[in-house]
Formats: sequence, structure tokens, C-alpha cells
Amino acid sequence: MSYLHWFVLVLALTMVAVLGVLFGVTWIESYQARQLATQEPYAPATSGIPSVAVVYFSRSGNTALAARHLVKRLDAHLVALEVPAYELGLMGLTHALKDANVLKSQPQALPDTVPRTLDLSPYETVWLGSPVWLYSPAPPIWAFVENNRFDGQHVVLFNTYNSHFGDEHIAAFKAKVLAKGARSFEHRSVLRGRMLQQISPGDMLQVVDEQWFVDPVAP
Repeated sequence: MSYLHWFVLVLALTMVAVLGVLFGVTWIESYQARQLATQEPYAPATSGIPSVAVVYFSRSGNTALAARHLVKRLDAHLVALEVPAYELGLMGLTHALKDANVLKSQPQALPDTVPRTLDLSPYETVWLGSPVWLYSPAPPIWAFVENNRFDGQHVVLFNTYNSHFGDEHIAAFKAKVLAKGARSFEHRSVLRGRMLQQISPGDMLQVVDEQWFVDPVAP
């Protein structure tokens, strides 16, 4: 077999392996989303006008579950950010991987979120939730910060993630939030684990309760 034939064979096998991984991840994400969609339903704030807002983006539902849990604990107002380009499925996953880190230095290229802007002035504390993609909060939460202000507010970034996040990305996010008027910033996170070794939703919420609320964020 010639060198060219070997090259084509190796290339074909590599492409099959990559597609296999992408399809596998897509299936796992869709399965997780179905399992998580009905867990831990949240109760809308009941104590008049809430002083806390929880704004989040989620693909497979883990960050959404953490956000709903926060709403129950904090009696907060919940806002989900939608970005059609990153919906579940192979194309959404491909876009997510492609955009994970390249857009933050190009604010004009960040994806549009629905909603794009919010009147956050009624709130004293704003929680911003996102998964971690390639060590950084996902582009939609960067886009939300780019298009909104947090004048005089305490902002808490919260992330769910599979393996690692980069401290430099969190520092850059903090700097952007403070530049948008926030008076203070915190970061809270929960490690779910690798795709086939993730902790259960119940265990994830237990981590949230035990680690995020040891020193509760004051509204």
C-alpha cells in the first residue's frame, strides 16, 4: 500500500473517530437534558419584589438545575438566556466548540442572546450562570455582560464544569463585570466530572448547598 493510501486511511479513521465522539457527546447531552428538565422545579419569588436576579445560559441542563436551585434558596427572579446557535444537537455542539474561546476578544462577534438586555436596576445582587467551555465561561454569558450594566451591584458568577476552568478567564470576566459598574464580584463553581463519570444531580445540588452557602452571599 502506498504512502498516499496509508494517509487517506488514517485520515478517514481519524474523521470517523472524531464524528463518533461528537455523536456520543451529543447523545449524552440530550439524555441529560431530558433527565434534568423536570428536576427541582423552582417557585417564583413570593416576597414582593425580589432583590436577587439569577441569569443563566445552559445547554444540557446542569447549569439550569443549579440556577433553579438558587432561585428557591434566594427567593430570586430567574431569567434563562437562549442562543439558537448552541441548541442541543450536533450543529449546536460544533458551534459551541468552535466559539468557546475565540469570541471574547471580539465583542462584536459574540452571539446574540434572548433576551439581549435586561433592566437589572431593581436588584442588589445578580447571579450569572454558565457552563465552562474549554476552560472559560461560555460565550453567551460574556455576551450578556457586554450588553448590560451592573451599576452598584454585587455580581456572582457561577459555573458547572466537567474538568477544569482557567483562572485567567475568570479574572478577565471579573474585570469586564467591574467595568460594567459592579461594586463587587465573586465566583462559585461545581465540578460535575467527566461525561461518563459525572456526579448525580442530587450530589451536585448538595455541593451547591455545602460550598456556595457556607458563607452565603448577602443580597
